Amino acid sequence: MSSKAGARYAKSLLDLSKEQNAVEDVKNDMVFFEQVVDDNSELEAILKNPIVPLDKKQGILQGIFGGKVHAITESFLKLVVNKGRSAILFDTAKQFVQQYNAIKGIVTAEVTSASALTEANRTEVVNLVKKELGASEVVVIEKVDPALIGGFILKVGDRQFDASIASGLNKLKKEFAH
Repeated sequence: MSSKAGARYAKSLLDLSKEQNAVEDVKNDMVFFEQVVDDNSELEAILKNPIVPLDKKQGILQGIFGGKVHAITESFLKLVVNKGRSAILFDTAKQFVQQYNAIKGIVTAEVTSASALTEANRTEVVNLVKKELGASEVVVIEKVDPALIGGFILKVGDRQFDASIASGLNKLKKEFAH
């Protein structure tokens, strides 16, 4: 449920920031907000806790973000907290960034490989994803998992391409088991 509400709030914030020509600023603020909440689980707990008074939540957010974010973002944070919806702020920030990326044609590709990618591998992944999905920009998130033995697993959105040696060996095991 909070995901739908977060998406609606994010869309409203995106529309408002477009009207005010502040999309980039607000997007940067949402990324900043996400990072701060990710780094401070206590902050997320406070925002989600219905027992913490609204003015306390307001004061905490003002102390952290006051003067460091665009006026639209500051007003938005106040409004959402005053409406008693602070629990969805983190989800709203994530949804905002996703909607921004969709509009700009930015795709996130998560690559898990047995060893770190070389610059040539990274470029190849970016070019492949751009070609297949028509993306204007590709953000590559790299993870290393030695258990893959070799090859890689590429995830883009809800799609996954598994070209790892470990996966191939598991398929062979299943075929010989029957």
